[in-house]
Amino acid sequence: MLVAVTGFGSVWRRRHGRGAGSDVLARAAYYNTTGVPVNGVVRTRPKIAGHIRLNGSGGFNPNYPSRMINRVFDCAEPCLWQGQTKVLFKSVRPAPVRPDSFLVVVRAEQVGHLEVGAPGWKSDTSLLISFSENRDHQEAMLLMPAGSWLRTSLGQVVLTPSPAKPWVAELRLTPHGR
Repeated sequence: MLVAVTGFGSVWRRRHGRGAGSDVLARAAYYNTTGVPVNGVVRTRPKIAGHIRLNGSGGFNPNYPSRMINRVFDCAEPCLWQGQTKVLFKSVRPAPVRPDSFLVVVRAEQVGHLEVGAPGWKSDTSLLISFSENRDHQEAMLLMPAGSWLRTSLGQVVLTPSPAKPWVAELRLTPHGR
C-alpha cells in the first residue's frame, strides 16, 4: 500500500535499536500518534488508541519529520492488535507516485468539532487510526483515499489531491448549507 503523508500527530515516541555502534539510530523505531493540550502540555488522551510506526532504516529521519510531508511511503496494510490500529511505514519512496491513501491529521481548531463515532461522521473509505480529546481540543489521525470526507461542526471537509502533484492533498471545507 502506498501512503502519502499530509501531516503527523502531536506525540512521538522512540524505541532504540538493539546493539551498539553507529547504526543503532538507523535501527530505531519511531511511533507517532495523536495528542491534545492538557494543562499546557501535549499529552495523549486517546478515545481511540493507535499509531503509525516509521523505521530509521526506512529513510525516516526523526530530526526532520517535516521533510516527510508530501512524501510517499510503502506501507504494510493496517492491522488491529490488542484493540489498536497500527500502520507500519516501511520505507520512503525515492520518487513521488500516486498514493492509495493519505495520512491525514485533523484538529478541531482547523476543521471544527468532530463527532467521532456518530453515524456518517466520515466516509466509509476512511480509516481512523487514533483519536485524542480533552475539553474542546481534538486530534484525529486517519488514512484517507482521495475524495474521502469528514463531517464536522463547520461542514464537510473533503480530501482533494493536487491535479499536478497527486501525492499532495489538502482538506477543503464545504460549509453547511452548500
